[in-house]
Amino acid sequence: METLRVALGSRSYPIHIGAGLLEDVRLYAPHLASRRAAVITNEVVAALYLERVERALAHAGAAATSIVVADGEQAKDWRTLEHVFDRLLAARCGRDTLIVALGGGVVGDLAGFAAAVYQRGVPYIQVPTTLLAQVDSSVGGKTAINHPRGKNMIGAFHQPLAVIADLATLDSLPARELRAGAAEVIKHAFILDAAFVDWLEANVVRLLERDRAALAHAVRRSCELKAQVVAADERESGLRAILNFGHTFGHAVETGVGYGEWLHGEAVAAGMVMAAELSVRTQMLARSEAERVRALVARAGLPVAGPAIPPERMLELMQVDKKAEQGRMRFVLLAATGKAVVRGGIEEALVRDAIAACAGEQAPAAAAQ
Repeated sequence: METLRVALGSRSYPIHIGAGLLEDVRLYAPHLASRRAAVITNEVVAALYLERVERALAHAGAAATSIVVADGEQAKDWRTLEHVFDRLLAARCGRDTLIVALGGGVVGDLAGFAAAVYQRGVPYIQVPTTLLAQVDSSVGGKTAINHPRGKNMIGAFHQPLAVIADLATLDSLPARELRAGAAEVIKHAFILDAAFVDWLEANVVRLLERDRAALAHAVRRSCELKAQVVAADERESGLRAILNFGHTFGHAVETGVGYGEWLHGEAVAAGMVMAAELSVRTQMLARSEAERVRALVARAGLPVAGPAIPPERMLELMQVDKKAEQGRMRFVLLAATGKAVVRGGIEEALVRDAIAACAGEQAPAAAAQ
């Protein structure tokens, strides 16, 4: 096991990375102020791992209430959140109850937001079981649910007490989900670490083949990079916005086709190609560097083009973006491989052309699972 730390003063917390951590009682015990816990998970993950986490909590002396929600992006809504609150209240969970988010990014976002607002805030830990969640969404304290008009529009910053990333859970991950998680690994590399891009170009096949050493390196390096950014800008007032490379386009794709049609990582992958294309069209990035983005995304088996949503509709959806200032869109672009910048004031015609140049992909769901 390796342990990293997100340095946030009194809100600092560890990220534990290794295989076989789900049942490590030592990782749960320090965070159980009382003997109450509530595990929030989904139907798929519950069948695989819930019993093991419940057993670890029991050995740590905690009685656990388990709350199982539907699988998929559609579960990140008010209705599911109300169900979670109903179950917490019925079980008489107080402010000293530890919430355990067991699952991928949807569960982590939903459970984290529930923890942020239930009785004005309760502690929680993240136990991510997908590559995407282990390398990105479980770290940094962003929690949210979706709104029909935009993804992650209703949420809060609420840091976990710990992240427990058990690499062994990736063995059961469907290939499509693994590829989607690779998108966030690629994102971290292109915005922050050119050497990591080089490593991915040489090792992405090993990563997708679930080579344990390759997975460990990818998770560790991604968490290191994200932890550095979060420590410098916890609430996204500046630097942290670069972590949204590909997301302005990607969130518009997810909203435009309907939540769940494209996985988040698939939409971000196509969004990164669009952002790289826009970087070229604004004369910030060499065409050869944009091709590196496209080539690595393709080698990871991810979409290099968005769905057939008209550029005007994409622009409309992108107006609902948390990076916007005074109603004007801002974009995370690349100045070079390993260096991202946030830019506003870009002509809509350039954005429209970048979208049009990367459009027409069929839904990834039609691809091999």
